[in-house]
Amino acid sequence: MTDAQTRAGFVALIGEPNAGKSTLLNRMVGAKVSIVTHKVQTTRARIRGVAMAGDAQIVFVDTPGLFAPRRRLDRAMVAAAWSGAADADVIVLMIEAHRGITPGIETILERLAEVGEGRTVALAINKIDRVKSEQLLELTRQMNERYAFADTFMISAEKGHGCDTLRDWLADRMPKGPWLYPEDQIADLPMRMIAAEITREKLTLRLHQELPYQLTVETENWEERKDGSAKIDQIVYVMRDGHKGIVLGNKGETIKAVGKAAREELVAFLGRKVHLFLQVKVRPNWLEESERYSEMGLDFKDGNA
Repeated sequence: MTDAQTRAGFVALIGEPNAGKSTLLNRMVGAKVSIVTHKVQTTRARIRGVAMAGDAQIVFVDTPGLFAPRRRLDRAMVAAAWSGAADADVIVLMIEAHRGITPGIETILERLAEVGEGRTVALAINKIDRVKSEQLLELTRQMNERYAFADTFMISAEKGHGCDTLRDWLADRMPKGPWLYPEDQIADLPMRMIAAEITREKLTLRLHQELPYQLTVETENWEERKDGSAKIDQIVYVMRDGHKGIVLGNKGETIKAVGKAAREELVAFLGRKVHLFLQVKVRPNWLEESERYSEMGLDFKDGNA
């Protein structure tokens, strides 16, 4: 396909935490590139997924959910979300049908007045199966009164309803030009980081309320073996000794279960055998270390109050 026929551009998905941005990204891209959990704030870095739609390539910037930031990490994530939106060709604001216009959405709409100026901004109302059509129409009317959206889409990211229509609409709005990534490359995150995110997701699911923020996972070593398999060494950093005990579990059963689940998903993702080794280390100040932020694709300076 010649460059004259192709289109490529960036789409920023913005919204509150848990609005379904990661689920939508994974559906558009057709692979699991952004971790999906029921936990608030799981997407730390600006994970990009690449979706193909005919002659168009849509690069999704999956921004961290926008929320009221309290700590350095929170502030860096919110800064990343807005800078992702400011750099995109098209912005899609995602809201949940059953939650309507929350105080968080009000704040986002205020900021959009500035960031969205001169840009194409669409509204995607997600989880439409949870409300009646009259409620949906009223929500659409209220949102469009507050902001001049280019178009509104009713979708269910989980079930796939309306997602193809949204993808085709986005494809038509991508600037003409050569593709930004090879066709078979679904995410521009290094595989080491995707592997770390997969392990972090498994930890989050397993530990539920106990350690949502206080841990991070790093892929320390990645070795390609002659037999085609990959040996991956990862470190789980926690902030206190007590946290280390929680992550390890009784006789190491928690970390074993997490390692098994992460390895199985990595095998499915990479399509080959994986040897995964996890270590847990205490690092009291990891939330204040700049290199941890750059590894997550965030800017440490953005966390300054």
